[in-house]
Parts: sequence; C-alpha cells; structure tokens
Amino acid sequence: MTVVLGANRYGKAETRVVRVTRDGDVHHLKDCNVSVALSGDMAEVHLTGDNSAVLPTDTQKNTVYAFAREHGIGQIEDFALLLARHFTASQPAIHHARVAIEEYSWERQGPHSFTRSATEIRTCVVHHDQDGTTSVVSGLRDLVLLNTTGSEFHGFARDRYTTLQPATDRVLATAVTAGWRHLPAGTGAYDYGKSYDDVRRCLLEAFAGTHSLSLQQTLYAMGARVLTACEEICEIRLALPNKHHFLVDLTPFGLDNDNEVYFAADRPYGLIEGTVRHDHAPDPGPAWD
Repeated sequence: MTVVLGANRYGKAETRVVRVTRDGDVHHLKDCNVSVALSGDMAEVHLTGDNSAVLPTDTQKNTVYAFAREHGIGQIEDFALLLARHFTASQPAIHHARVAIEEYSWERQGPHSFTRSATEIRTCVVHHDQDGTTSVVSGLRDLVLLNTTGSEFHGFARDRYTTLQPATDRVLATAVTAGWRHLPAGTGAYDYGKSYDDVRRCLLEAFAGTHSLSLQQTLYAMGARVLTACEEICEIRLALPNKHHFLVDLTPFGLDNDNEVYFAADRPYGLIEGTVRHDHAPDPGPAWD
C-alpha cells in the first residue's frame, strides 16, 4: 500500500481587526474577522519538514493589519480580493488563496459613538489562483425572521413514530444563513455593498410575502426572488433552521389559547437547506469551500 499526500492548505484563522477611519470629528468603524488559507507547492514541508515554501501564518496576520492601515477596509469582498491577490502574487509557491471575512455591524449613535447591531453577520469567501481565476461568494448569517401567521404544514408523510399534528396556522421563524455566488466581475468597479443590500432586501421581501406551506417552499421563494432581481448573482445557498414555536396548553388553568401564547424552543430544530441557481450558472469550483 502506497501512502501519498492529499489536498492540503494552511493559514491564519480569525484575525480580528477593527479599523477606525477618522473624518474630522466623525469616525467610521469596520469590525472584521479575517481568515486566510493558502495552498500550492507544499509537499516538502509535509514530507521532509522543509519550510522554505511556507509563509508563516504570523506574517499572514501582520499582512491583514498592515493592509487595513494602508488600504483601509471598504467592502469586505474588496478587502478579501486585495489580500488573496497579494498572497498569490508575492509567493511563488502559493498557487491558491482563500480569504474569508465576517463583518460585525455597528449602528452610529453619534460622531464617534456606536452600538453593536443585533445578531446578523455579513460574510464573504474569496478564492483566487495565480492564473487570475477568482470566485466571490457573499453572504450573511443569523438574520432572524419571524411571521406570526401565513404558515401551514400538513399533508406530510406519516409512519408509526409520527406524532406531529397538521398545522394550518403557525408561527414561522428562522435564522437565515445565506451565501450567494457572483458572476465574474467585468473590468469596471463592482459595488458589493449595493449587491448585498439588494440581496438582503429580496430575502426579507420573499420571506414576508410568501404564504408558506413548508419552509422548503419559503426557501425556494427566497432564492428565486434573489436570482430574478439580481442579475449579478448566479447561485444562492440557504440554510434555514426551523425555530419552533409551540402553543402552550392553558386548559389546566381554564384558559383557551387561540394562537396567542407560545413556547419558543431552541432545540432540537428542523434544518432546511437548499441551493437555487440559474441553469446556466458556471461551475463553482472551490467557491463554496
């Protein structure tokens, strides 16, 4: 039996960087978590311990901080592309760079005062090869949504273990994780911020406007709305946990409960996942990894 080295990569994970831009008395804040993973001609470091092709992960961390100072942090996709292109261009042994960024949002309360916004996190994953091939996946995580009505679930398969009763009026709640893949950008500037706002708006509108017979139906409606409205997006992947709300039995207290009082359960929960894409979408390659 022959043992060989398989796919591998290495990098510095979760470099937390906060960038304050001072515009006179008005300050602007960017709060990000940056993860870098590099791959390429790395066989010798694994097989013999030869580190000559290894750019230290500490250097990768320092690059994130230096680039934040030198270039600022605008849209996180642009910052990720800047880093990925740097690593593949500056190191001959690095053939591929993956840069993933999480952005934590803050709401302005004054010229230099902020409050952390809710739970939602903006995300992106950028892959870039030495040959110039690039993929960009933008996304979000923990976008919490709830409809108090307009949701049903019935007509489902049953077996000897099924106890769930059909529902014709239920609370539908979820915490959306979504990632959407951009078509390759042209030569001009690409506005990732506008694209993010458009996609987020479509997700909200589709969730609120869909009379749901299942969370799967809602997932498809959300994805289809994005692809119909946003021509720059070729594919979107969604993960929707079903945040169950169960009616509380108040009959022991002589009270009825006409869909008014619920127990919000945190686990276990149903998890609905799916991809909606254009039928002509290009091969994603490693984009989602």
